[in-house]
Amino acid sequence: MLDILYRDDCLVAINKPAGLLVHRSDIDRHETRFAVQLLRDQIGRRVHPLHRLDKGTSGVLLFALDADSAREVGGQFQRDELRKHYLAIVRGWPAESGVIDHALSRRFDDYGRRVAPEVRTDGLSAVTEYRRLATAELPVAIDRYPTSRYALVSLTPGTGRQHQLRRHMKHIAHPIIGDATWGKGIHNRFFLQRFSCGRLLLACTSIEFRHPQDGRVLAIEAPPEDSFAKVASALGWDGIRDRARPHPEVGAGDTALTAACA
Repeated sequence: MLDILYRDDCLVAINKPAGLLVHRSDIDRHETRFAVQLLRDQIGRRVHPLHRLDKGTSGVLLFALDADSAREVGGQFQRDELRKHYLAIVRGWPAESGVIDHALSRRFDDYGRRVAPEVRTDGLSAVTEYRRLATAELPVAIDRYPTSRYALVSLTPGTGRQHQLRRHMKHIAHPIIGDATWGKGIHNRFFLQRFSCGRLLLACTSIEFRHPQDGRVLAIEAPPEDSFAKVASALGWDGIRDRARPHPEVGAGDTALTAACA
């Protein structure tokens, strides 16, 4: 059973586990389980995915229950009007905070198919804010240094480009642990051996948007799942569920409704 975080007449949100595809993809043709199918069967209704999370990423995944809601909230995603918050465990110690402004190309669509030649794929603007929340240094020589450093970071994308967070953290030389494409295999293997963790250590912990019916601000939150939290605890970062909570800035006159998973 999928963990349902929020549901009303227009929307439903789940806490997607790591390892589950949102929908069928040419990138992983042998997969037979998809969040769209599982949620449809669980609630007995057709669902419209409003965004995507990579297979290895866990956290808040939002669906619409009707075409009008899909169009309204989907437009907010397309116009980058939402706020999404993520937690990640990365290699090294990045600066305490910063903004990554680095354009990204697009080679595949959401279904893993190569985009058509006429579609613009180069130089798409992409911006990510990050904040370092905690650090750890292990007395283990994994790379070329006598010790190994890792950090827990909060990531807030200002745009919604393909694999943006993974590629941006690679760009500043602090790749996300467990990333088989843009990470460092030697560190990924260490986490698998040391912590029995082979997943991508990236979790979407909150999405804030305007409800399609009345425009109120809705913040749907979810803590990192156990596989993420256990690694964080092993690195000495307790209370990760509290760290996962963002501090949304709600404009004057807005009414914020928060749906959180305990």
